[in-house]
Amino acid sequence: MSKTLNILVVDDHPMTTDAYINLITTSKQDLHFNFEKAIDCETAFKKIEQMSNIGHSLDIAIIDIGLPPFSDEKITSGTDIAKLIREKFKSCKIIILTMHHEALLLNDIFKTINPEGFLSKNDIDFQTFPAMFSTILNSKQYISKTIYESLVTLFKQNINWDEYDSQIMLLLKKGIKTKELPKYIDLSLSTIEKRKANIKLQLLAKKGTDSELIEVAKNLNLV
Repeated sequence: MSKTLNILVVDDHPMTTDAYINLITTSKQDLHFNFEKAIDCETAFKKIEQMSNIGHSLDIAIIDIGLPPFSDEKITSGTDIAKLIREKFKSCKIIILTMHHEALLLNDIFKTINPEGFLSKNDIDFQTFPAMFSTILNSKQYISKTIYESLVTLFKQNINWDEYDSQIMLLLKKGIKTKELPKYIDLSLSTIEKRKANIKLQLLAKKGTDSELIEVAKNLNLV
């Protein structure tokens, strides 16, 4: 008797969600699947909480990064949903899907979630997705070509920073002022300012404005 795998698919385009489900169902005839669907962070949050509360397992989660947020729980993206799943379902295989290619954002997701699958939507189609899914199902991590090349960008630039530095850059890009950053990052203002100065030294080789820093980072495809 074959095992039934519980799979959560989260994407704000219902047709895309159904396409993933159809591809999985038709490509693995020897397995049975029970699918749950969500189109935003609120629906995904509630389904995860419900499954956890009643003791259901979650074997695989396929999550798009760009999702409508759930402000009540401060869940702003698919990354936050993936974090919640890591907390609630330790053995769940997480597959992250995204159209983003910015190295800092992808690197932050990779380090924070360490997904079993990290796929650019530009790299998948009806032929490639089933093979990628099968690889992940067989306990092998799969990083698609576009994601891999973006992650390698940081290595090639030989930039010495960590997840906090990535978060600082991403928040600055969003227009958040330095003095407001401690509200978003668990660091003191003085520590953030020192880190920002170090980033400027690495990217600008001098002091400079935040605008100059973000512009250089954009040109290097880092944000």
